Amino acid sequence: MYGTMRSLRALQHYRQSLLIGLILGLALGVCFVGGFLFRGFIDLQTAQARDVSSEAKSDYSLLVEVQTLLNQFYLREQPSPQEREYAAIRGMLTTLGDPYTFFIDPPVAQSESDVLAGTYGGIGVLVQRSEQGDLVLHPFAASPAKNAGIEEGDKLLAVNQTPVDLTMPADALDQMLRGEVKEGSGVELTIEKTSDGTQLTLFVPFGVINVPSVVWRTLAENSTIGYIQILLFTSRTPEELTTALTELQQMAGVEALILDLRNNSGGLLQEAVDVAGLFLNGGVVVYERTNSQELPLNAAGNGIATDIPLVVLVNHRTASAAELVAGALRDRERAILIGQTTYGKGTVQQIYRLSDESSLHVTAAEWFTPDRIQLDGKGLEPTIAMIPDVNGRDVELGEAIRYLAQQVQGT
Repeated sequence: MYGTMRSLRALQHYRQSLLIGLILGLALGVCFVGGFLFRGFIDLQTAQARDVSSEAKSDYSLLVEVQTLLNQFYLREQPSPQEREYAAIRGMLTTLGDPYTFFIDPPVAQSESDVLAGTYGGIGVLVQRSEQGDLVLHPFAASPAKNAGIEEGDKLLAVNQTPVDLTMPADALDQMLRGEVKEGSGVELTIEKTSDGTQLTLFVPFGVINVPSVVWRTLAENSTIGYIQILLFTSRTPEELTTALTELQQMAGVEALILDLRNNSGGLLQEAVDVAGLFLNGGVVVYERTNSQELPLNAAGNGIATDIPLVVLVNHRTASAAELVAGALRDRERAILIGQTTYGKGTVQQIYRLSDESSLHVTAAEWFTPDRIQLDGKGLEPTIAMIPDVNGRDVELGEAIRYLAQQVQGT
């Protein structure tokens, strides 16, 4: 008798949890779409407490029947109810054929919002590859790298006595400059000073790095061109970009801008619209289509960089919200694109926090550029297509510099 009651309780628990997917579908009807990443999660505690009709309960009757038979006859010990529940959810989602609708376990779900916070252990430096074939350092303000004496434009020659060059994968090099923050931890760098060409080796301790979403400077190759790179679209990006544009346009001699969206995987939707709006005098940035309506998302109309010549750099890893911005600036004839065809992620995912702190990403909308060009699965074709340099030199940046120099001279 006890075994029967226990099986019935387990069955009831399993049946209830399997209905989460259905409740999520009902919740989508009243949820406004966020961005590719969405810092706020929608709480389903209230939704789960609502009564579900007998018709809805019968949707998974066959699955419940299978679990009942397993409970009665399976020879070996079964995985935990949670493991079986997670597997059932993942199996259900695979039938959608949508790689962007997926389920995430609690530990990973908890770290999702940390991605947009941009915090890690490291030295706080951005490494970029120049057209001349150098690994050039750009330290973050108040970072361990800056405090150790690394200056803008210094060249990286070795890490922990291991020579580095353009043949090293960018991700591998980046990991060499990160580590756990503890006493005595850090990394030894050999650099060539941009000021006088001398070489020196210095130790840089690891610290907690708050990564900016926007970095900017004037270019050493041409000081009349301001360079802005957006690493990810976070809640801070519009404010940081406003600061960058204001400072660059106030600098004497800056006559053109390069906006680098290469390797930018996307981020928050509204922030991407706000970013595009800084370069536009109002108007449509993107069309967003759900299963019930299509809405234009418009620029605010108070752009602070609407006239200065502009080039946008893109590549195969420019995705989602970054494609949204690039597509808007291209279609509105505000900028040309230089680089390679973008990734082609033109859908919006809403993120739902579930009762056990796991989460569900649900594709809830798709984007179209102002000229109603579909992004998903296609990407954006650049105005000037570039073949990536086999030696890792930044030929796209070099082409942008040459193009803008000609534009400025022709005005």
